[in-house]
Amino acid sequence: MALVRACSVGEVPVGGALRVRVHDREIAIVNLGEQGFRAVDAVCSHAHAYLDEGEVDLDEGAIECPKHGSTFDLDTGRPLTLPATRPVRVFEVKVDDDDVLIEVNEG
Repeated sequence: MALVRACSVGEVPVGGALRVRVHDREIAIVNLGEQGFRAVDAVCSHAHAYLDEGEVDLDEGAIECPKHGSTFDLDTGRPLTLPATRPVRVFEVKVDDDDVLIEVNEG
C-alpha cells in the first residue's frame, strides 16, 4: 500500500464529500470537521450510485446513498440502514499540511 494525494483540505467543505480517482478507483473523501477526513469507495455497494452525492451526517459519521437512502458508517464502511447489506471499502486517511493522503493499492 502507498500513500497517495487525493485532494487538498480546502477542496472538501465540512460536512461535504468529494469524488476523486486514484489508481482507477473512485473514492469519496469526506470532511467530518473536528473528527477529520474519511475515505470510502465512492460507489454504493447496493446499487450504482455515487455516495459523494449523498448527505453526510456529522453526528453519526455516516454518508447516505442518494439513490435508495442506505447509510454507511464512514469508519467501518458497514451499512447502517437498508437496502444495502454489503459494506463499502474504507481507506486510511492522513492529512499532511494542506494535502489529504489516502492509502490505496497501486493495482
